Amino acid sequence: MELALYTAGLGKQYRAYHSDRPITFQSAVVKGFRKFRPKDKFWAIRDLDLEIPKGSAYGVVGRNGAGKSTLLRLISGVIKADAGEIRTNGRIGGLLDLGVGFHGDLTGYENAIVNGVIAGMTRSEILNRMDEIIEFSELDDVIHDPLRTYSSGMRMRLGFSVLAHTNPDIMLIDEVLAVGDVEFRQKCLQRIKQFKANNCTILLVSHNLEQIKSFCDEALWLDHGQCVSNGDVNDVLNAYEEEIKPKA
Repeated sequence: MELALYTAGLGKQYRAYHSDRPITFQSAVVKGFRKFRPKDKFWAIRDLDLEIPKGSAYGVVGRNGAGKSTLLRLISGVIKADAGEIRTNGRIGGLLDLGVGFHGDLTGYENAIVNGVIAGMTRSEILNRMDEIIEFSELDDVIHDPLRTYSSGMRMRLGFSVLAHTNPDIMLIDEVLAVGDVEFRQKCLQRIKQFKANNCTILLVSHNLEQIKSFCDEALWLDHGQCVSNGDVNDVLNAYEEEIKPKA
């Protein structure tokens, strides 16, 4: 079995600061400089062991703050682990945050080029596919406008359209399909299914459990950075739904 992703004892630690941490020198004088220092540390991901086969579709679920987005950032290389190891096999394409890789003063067209380069494409490859990217995004009327004039849904359209034309071996998607209109979200899901059919490995973070059930084979349930359950998508989601169900 060829693996797309392997982790062993993976961990990422962050510092926690006081909620009323001073943001200016003047406020630090009033509140005290000790509140500049972190009050504690916490593990966003801890002791995580994963083996994800090439071509599988994985859903990642958990409550807010469970470590889902941190996991995708570790896989993509945006952040580095503080413990354990992580190995990936193939080109990674990620739609992790609508603000990452975008510059508000650049046009949509220019941002598409920048994001394509970040994803590992050459400039000529991007330009050769630009017509397809624009057509898929349905942003031809505004593609030469500054990105700061785009709505969050329009940014998602552009970001996903670039990702969809980079031909990644591993696709990471973090909740961004929750924005934008329903028709375009369905269009994105259909494209993701095409990637799955072409043996692309997919990791999808979403609070929409029906969306995950619709095309994921397996799922990972995280809680406070640790694996609660990992395996068949129906088994994991049934247990997760039972856990989050309001108690009588």
